[in-house]
Amino acid sequence: MKLLIMGPPGVGKGTQAKKIIEYFNIVHISTGSLLRDEIRKNSNIGVVASSFIDKGRLVPDKTLLSMVKKRLSETDCDNGYILDGFPRTIDQASGLEKILEKMGHNLDFAISLYAEKDELVSRLIKRGNDSGRSDDNIKIIIERQKIYWEQTAPILDFYKKKNILNNINGLGKINIVTKRILKVVEKNA
Repeated sequence: MKLLIMGPPGVGKGTQAKKIIEYFNIVHISTGSLLRDEIRKNSNIGVVASSFIDKGRLVPDKTLLSMVKKRLSETDCDNGYILDGFPRTIDQASGLEKILEKMGHNLDFAISLYAEKDELVSRLIKRGNDSGRSDDNIKIIIERQKIYWEQTAPILDFYKKKNILNNINGLGKINIVTKRILKVVEKNA
């Protein structure tokens, strides 16, 4: 099973991705985690990525596509994976489609989690206080929300046209949201 999970910052993509990988025994590919690893290593990609992330901006498509292509080619992805936080733009979605096509893969599902903006901001402020993440302060949270709605939300139509988009309410207890996702995926698998 090959799927992606998307939604605005704070909606619970990472949390739900972890639940899905446990349930289906597939690989979790988080571009955020991949980028944070590169930043920790202070690699060239990490330095470039940090300069964008610290301002709440998106990392350039070429950088992300290269990183995702490399990760998808690893053998642990052969049995399936969930892409978390990628793609975020139409260009990334098109680039990903080309990569998958060359690999002989197709996405089975695109899951879009949604929630009220005030709830998302509240979740992110709490996460920033709990984790110390530099991209979870109020100014950057507002910028990330704005970027999502301007740049990322249009890919919903991209996946809707491919008949793989599933919109799922991300509000509620974690296990309830997980059940909503699994119900949709299992029904359409």
